[in-house]
Amino acid sequence: MSSEGLIVAAFGRHYEIELPDRGCITGYPLGKKSPYACGDRVVVQASSADQAQILRHLPRTSLLYRSDAFRQKLIVANATQLILVVATDPSFSDELLTRALVAAETEGLRALLILNKIDLIEHLETARKRLDHLAQLGYPLIELSARQSVEAVLPYLAGECSVLVGQSGMGKSTLVNALVPGAGAATKEISTSLDSGKHTTTHARLYRLAQGGTLIDSPGLQEFGLAHLSRGTIEQGFVEFRPHLPGCRFRDCHHRSEPGCAIKSAVAENLIDLRRYELFLRLGDAAC
Repeated sequence: MSSEGLIVAAFGRHYEIELPDRGCITGYPLGKKSPYACGDRVVVQASSADQAQILRHLPRTSLLYRSDAFRQKLIVANATQLILVVATDPSFSDELLTRALVAAETEGLRALLILNKIDLIEHLETARKRLDHLAQLGYPLIELSARQSVEAVLPYLAGECSVLVGQSGMGKSTLVNALVPGAGAATKEISTSLDSGKHTTTHARLYRLAQGGTLIDSPGLQEFGLAHLSRGTIEQGFVEFRPHLPGCRFRDCHHRSEPGCAIKSAVAENLIDLRRYELFLRLGDAAC
């Protein structure tokens, strides 16, 4: 007899699945492929008291994933909000932030930025300046120290399925521990010699929040490939481009040297941030 369940943790080829009437069991896919992600709703058939075969997906509302020329890496299914976590130390990648925001826009996810570790003041103003243009685009930006208080983020979580994404060492695990008492997410010291964090989360896991909603923690990442997106999809992922795109003389404008390019005019008039424009050119070229 089959039943429906929710994948609450993904471990490669096996999954922790929450069933309404049985608690959590271990699920395995049919065949060699593992096309499931944390947050997926699935139909399963029990094979023993604590194991089941995954038969198929139930319809998804969104799928956040990254890709390169060779493979795709699923991050989360059915999320409604992407929470990007950066920190004052170690440094973070502007390009990774932009790539993740483009992916979120493509899937129709809300996006929230968290600047963590504001108690480490040496690089605080630099981090603020690097994020300012994103805040000006309308992306909510919260500053906090997860070790001290996470109250500022609570109003954004109720009723949402939020996924935490960020580079290693940004403090995601500390944030999860503060938001979900007893989560027990591992935390480690920053590798200062590499100016990056050590990977502490090795799989995606879903937590239920006391105030309502769910939170999915994902492994720290150092890149966010968008090989599955076309140039046209990428340009739509830049929210500040959208009002200007209809003004380009050519429908297939690449926004480089074409005459009558409304995007280039907007950059010249400081209506589009130069750094964002340059990042778009890199992403657009890679999509060719």
